[in-house]
Amino acid sequence: MPLIDLETSTGPGGFRYTLSTPADANAEAIVQGTPTLVLIHPIALGSEMFHPIYADPRLRRFNLLTMDLRGHGSTSATVDPHTYGRETAAKDVLHLMDTLKIPASHLMGVSMGSCIALQMAIFAPERVLSICMFSPLPLIEPSEVMAGRQEIWDCWMEAFSNPQNVDSLALKDAMIGGLQGTWNNCQTNLSKVLTAKTVPDIIRNWAPKNYGLFHGVAVNFFLNRPPHPVESLGRIHCPLAVVHCSEDLPYPIHHAQELLNLLQSAGVDAQLFTIDDAPHYGNVTHFEEANDLLYEFFLANSKGTTLPPVPPSVESPFLADLVRLGLQQDDEESDSDGDSSLTGKVLNLSRADARDRD
Repeated sequence: MPLIDLETSTGPGGFRYTLSTPADANAEAIVQGTPTLVLIHPIALGSEMFHPIYADPRLRRFNLLTMDLRGHGSTSATVDPHTYGRETAAKDVLHLMDTLKIPASHLMGVSMGSCIALQMAIFAPERVLSICMFSPLPLIEPSEVMAGRQEIWDCWMEAFSNPQNVDSLALKDAMIGGLQGTWNNCQTNLSKVLTAKTVPDIIRNWAPKNYGLFHGVAVNFFLNRPPHPVESLGRIHCPLAVVHCSEDLPYPIHHAQELLNLLQSAGVDAQLFTIDDAPHYGNVTHFEEANDLLYEFFLANSKGTTLPPVPPSVESPFLADLVRLGLQQDDEESDSDGDSSLTGKVLNLSRADARDRD
């Protein structure tokens, strides 16, 4: 996937992005006249989390674009831990769209990505055709969830306090703490492989010399996020779907309902959908149900545009890398002890990488 240098609101920075068209998994430009879906990932997981969307022939009727946000994946743009938030991230995505000459698009954001998508629609309502806020953050981060984020940060700091002798128990506590809110106990082959892909990225990006970056993207981003005024939300003129996953432990459904009520009070054409039995990142664990919902929503909001027919077959640009990490292409469950093998990978990578990154 290519890297691109962007002139951002905070100065120049390098970003990794992935662009696919109906006929090309690794495209250099969109197919003009075909609507584009812009996909914005959550905390920790990078662009690969959208593999099920890129692999779905129905959704490949659209151009698809995603990017690694600051502090994630292979993106090298720096993070000011005191000021980085949804505003900077939204401007980054808009800068990428400008650079690639992508017109008004549909947006789909997951968790942290959903509030970035919303901010884009406030900044540039003319650039947004519709929004899907999947597992959105609540209006205000609950104190118990914020405390959990801080605890994960503390465990991470403890683990790498001596980069020459990484504390494996503290590192495991940090990883398990993050996974509990992400997958619950609903692990699939794909979720395990995505976690394994993410581990070396977060160790490279977040430890140990980049602790400020880590705190900025993993703690301050969520803490410094007041609710939008009704006047700001009133700038949004496109349809919006709020998608709640019923087994979302950090954010029960009343948070999604509060967000929906605020949006509707501002005159936004918003509706609430629920995916049963799915955890916070249900677009991964329950991707068939999620993709059905996404396709119907974006198709309904693409009237007046010409979509190509469903291609007979497509390949995700992420497939080869994920297969190398153990992805079973039919995503059948494995009976192996995925948690213990993952822990081994984490610890081996941490010891090797941390020595070089002090």
